[in-house]
Amino acid sequence: MMITTKRIKVIVAKLGLDGHDRGAKVVARALKDAGMEVVYTGLRQTPEQIVRAALQEDADVIGISILSGAHLELIPKVVEIMKQNGLNDVGLIVGGVIPPEDIKKLKEMGVDEVFLPGSSLKEIVEKVKKVAREKRGISVE
Repeated sequence: MMITTKRIKVIVAKLGLDGHDRGAKVVARALKDAGMEVVYTGLRQTPEQIVRAALQEDADVIGISILSGAHLELIPKVVEIMKQNGLNDVGLIVGGVIPPEDIKKLKEMGVDEVFLPGSSLKEIVEKVKKVAREKRGISVE
């Protein structure tokens, strides 16, 4: 894989019926402050809408916030639709209220990183950079 230097483009989305997006907005701001291009899709997105946005925006990473507890039901749908659309080189990170025992299941499904409440913004930024480098060959100065 050739390494290129460019701005990382991240889709930040709220999956499902969550009505609370403060955390997603804080993470989106931190990614922007770190020099990334961020597209926030808003509340109550379906797996199809999130993947469509990633395709339209040529995103390097999809970041999903989910607080509803439906992650084991909804994330596999996102992964499936990503595969159907050839987005195997796009990173997928998930954050939210996720029981620790579900982290391994999400990673086995194809999620690259999982963030729980209390994760530092610095850690999230660094892991997004790592995922973009591993999946898309993007080097960040």
